[in-house]
Amino acid sequence: MVARLALTASLTALTATNAFAINEVSCGRSDFVQVTYHQPGRSDTNVCFANAGTAPLPGNSWITRISTGNNRVQWYGDGRWQPDTPIAKNTVYTFPSHPGGVRMDKFRIL
Repeated sequence: MVARLALTASLTALTATNAFAINEVSCGRSDFVQVTYHQPGRSDTNVCFANAGTAPLPGNSWITRISTGNNRVQWYGDGRWQPDTPIAKNTVYTFPSHPGGVRMDKFRIL
């Protein structure tokens, strides 16, 4: 009985998911994700993030640029996570076919 409890406890520990702890950081390091977004009537704003997880951006905003740093990234817009294959590490991703940027609700670091 004790062996069964120990095995169950160890399997639970192995299958538990990691907590997501995304947080905004200052933009001084190239390994962080940097998102440039635009809101009507304002100039572009850069925000940087570290650690895996999901973060919203202010309402009525458009992404114009993502620099992934040492991370893989997706954004949520039009009811789905995009792109289907996350943007690779150390990639600068811009939206040249959308001069005003791409509307999104949130983004995530994988």
